[in-house]
Amino acid sequence: QAAALLHPVAVRCQEAQVVVTVQRDLFGTGRLVKAAELTLGSAACLPAVWSAAETTVTFVAGLHECGSTLRVTPGALVYSTSLNYEPVPAGNPVIIRTSPAVVPIECHYPRRDNVSSNAVKPTWVPFRSTLFSEEKLPFSLRLMNDDWSAERVSTIFQLGEVLHFQAGVNTENHVPLRLFVDNCVATLTPDRSSSPQYAFIDFSGCLVDGQLDDATSTFISPRPRQDVLQFAVDAFKFVGDSSNAIYITCHLKVSLADQAPDPLNKACSFNKASNLWAPVEGTRDVCSCCEMKSCGLAR
Repeated sequence: QAAALLHPVAVRCQEAQVVVTVQRDLFGTGRLVKAAELTLGSAACLPAVWSAAETTVTFVAGLHECGSTLRVTPGALVYSTSLNYEPVPAGNPVIIRTSPAVVPIECHYPRRDNVSSNAVKPTWVPFRSTLFSEEKLPFSLRLMNDDWSAERVSTIFQLGEVLHFQAGVNTENHVPLRLFVDNCVATLTPDRSSSPQYAFIDFSGCLVDGQLDDATSTFISPRPRQDVLQFAVDAFKFVGDSSNAIYITCHLKVSLADQAPDPLNKACSFNKASNLWAPVEGTRDVCSCCEMKSCGLAR
């Protein structure tokens, strides 16, 4: 069989939509199905691109369109839909020569990612009988100027200044999502596992740097948007380092915006005045594990 017949349905999950390309020789028999016999999802959306002369039919749909469903797993947002083939009688209205078919389709968007200066490249992976494609959510981490109005041009700081970080995720065409910073690690090289290192956010969203006597580091509350989280960290350097350069890598993730914060999905700052941890949103008890320095396994 030709390669095209081994993979008669191709799926591309993009940031805001899914593109499904179907070979009209759907069953590899040489008999071409009609575009009108193909629909996408429970809403039976029609193809976006097709003609009688073409051997392929293409569907383009937003992630929420055509009756798709969303489920949230510990590691990903999973959008599910299906390609539907419903044969129409040809010639004699009482008989058909092919069977109806349903091809399950899934788009997986990981809920977490490590963000640094390197670009995130999407990947595509077919998965068993369910056509599955994975696209990274576009996370970002930016250094902002002091009033948060624009990205900071210079990356040079003096000790005593404050670094203003803005973490974000582009949630276009997704359900409303809330962004969290699991951890942030400073190192002397781009390798986040190198030594020495300093984790100034740790334990699934505890800004531990703010506990130090000489620090005022904090998450900014309230957020400007649910898909943005800002935090301020006092400038620092590693003892004995003469290069005066540090690399910062942060692990970001999302939850559904209507999901209540919990010990694994939170943004907690230490308030020196009250000597207590306080969350950007949610009840104070979600931060209690910051004091114990153990908040369970990150999901």
